[in-house]
Amino acid sequence: MTDLTHFDAAGGARMVDVGGKAVTARSATAAGAIRMSAEAFRLVADGAVAKGDVLTVSQIAGTLAAKRTAELIPLCHPLGLDHVDVSAALDDALPGVQVRATVRTMGRTGVEMEALTAVSVALLTVYDMVKSADREMDILSVRLLEKTGGSRGDWRRADDPNRRR
Repeated sequence: MTDLTHFDAAGGARMVDVGGKAVTARSATAAGAIRMSAEAFRLVADGAVAKGDVLTVSQIAGTLAAKRTAELIPLCHPLGLDHVDVSAALDDALPGVQVRATVRTMGRTGVEMEALTAVSVALLTVYDMVKSADREMDILSVRLLEKTGGSRGDWRRADDPNRRR
């Protein structure tokens, strides 16, 4: 196991000093889903949710969240993001919505937290918009799928807990 980097010598929390790291191209992709009742799914699919276009609003919310991650996660570095892509798609097999986010930057630290935050907030936005039709929705398996760049190199998830068998 690697040393935990967010603790100082006395065991206190600290932001990691990335000033000496090289600026490199970095990216991360995360995903998650929300399962809902058949009735709630039909409302989303038909564009009949009173609050508006659920998929579009959740994508915008996810994009905004990626840009504000350092304000939400105390030890994250504020980053200038070069690209944020959030997609939200209906999945009738759930039934529900699948969300995927990819974030890219040129920087000294990765964008995994930005991608995960984008997915989480996009899913919470779906919940908020649809809760009047279904308060029992389940947010499922928010996870990092892959990341590129940095001193540890590229990484890709070996398994996907939502993969259909």
